[in-house]
Formats: sequence, C-alpha cells, structure tokens
Amino acid sequence: MIQKTTFNPLTTIQSAQNTAMKDKTPAEMTQSFGDFLQNALNSVQSQEKNVQVLTDKYMVGQADISQVMIASSQAELSLQLTSQVRNKVVEAYQEIMRMQL
Repeated sequence: MIQKTTFNPLTTIQSAQNTAMKDKTPAEMTQSFGDFLQNALNSVQSQEKNVQVLTDKYMVGQADISQVMIASSQAELSLQLTSQVRNKVVEAYQEIMRMQL
C-alpha cells in the first residue's frame, strides 16, 4: 500500500512571503524568515526520522520495501536541497564580503 505524499514548496514559499510582507519591520521580517528556515529544517529532520521508522518496520516485516524506498528518496532529495540552499547562502555571503565600499 503506497501512501500519496504531497509536498508543494512553492505554495509554502508563496504563503510565507505573503505573510511576511504585510506591514512588518525589517527585524520582524528577518525573524519570520528565520522561522521559515527553522520549519524547513524541522521538516527535513522529520522525513529522516520517518525513514528510520519505516526501515525498522521493514526489518520486522511490517512495511513494504516500496514504502521504505520512496521515503528514503524523499528524505535524500530534501537533504540535497537543504545542502544546495546552504551552499548558495554561503556563496552569497562570501560575495558580499568581497564587495568594496
């Protein structure tokens, strides 16, 4: 039995942008962006925990291998995306630090 999983990052980002832009100060916007990043990291962590749970269930015969593989692939893609976002942020920071005033 395969469960349908839905993850639409564009909807999440758009709703976060709409919420963050309504009459907020820069400090409040920074805080809400930080909250958005924290929620995204928590989502990646929960996906990895789900893979561990499914793997344990598979080992005792309570889960199908396709469930484990799908969850594993989703967690891997989420981790790769998180890693790429981190790389881009570091790269942007380094570029800003190289700027001359």
